[in-house]
Amino acid sequence: MLINVSQLLKSPIGSVRNYEVREVVSIAGGDSMVEGKVMLVRTDRGILAEATLHTEVEVTCSRCLSLFNCPLTLNIEEEYFPITDAASDISLSLPGEPGCFTIDEYHVLDLTEAIRQYVLLAIPMKPLCRENCAGLCSTCGHNLNQGPCGCLPQKANPGWSKLNRLTLAGEM
Repeated sequence: MLINVSQLLKSPIGSVRNYEVREVVSIAGGDSMVEGKVMLVRTDRGILAEATLHTEVEVTCSRCLSLFNCPLTLNIEEEYFPITDAASDISLSLPGEPGCFTIDEYHVLDLTEAIRQYVLLAIPMKPLCRENCAGLCSTCGHNLNQGPCGCLPQKANPGWSKLNRLTLAGEM
């Protein structure tokens, strides 16, 4: 997701540019449509990118192991630093911040890496295809969302019998 910011770099501090974006970006092992709004603000050191973007990524359900599209909303706020001066094309020194985002020598700001990082942070640790996912049968591995399997019900461990009686009494 490339944006030419040469004119914004020449503008006074506080200048703002707004963009509507709708583009396919390669993230999380596949291509995903990313759409939303990006606001670029000229700062004293570079350009602040603030974006609210929406996308979907294909992930595996942690209970039933089915693939599904997980919708994500990304709220990006990152400062980008130019490596060359927009007016004179003189090389600039970058701040001592490791992993900072840069604006290339052609004055193009690339949001792709920030989007990729924010997507990886936004994916749930244990994604579920649906809230009430039944998961897999622990005996045969059948996906219980597709109906019951042919396994016989397992006998409960007798050590849990007193606890089971308490739960049954609580339901009455």
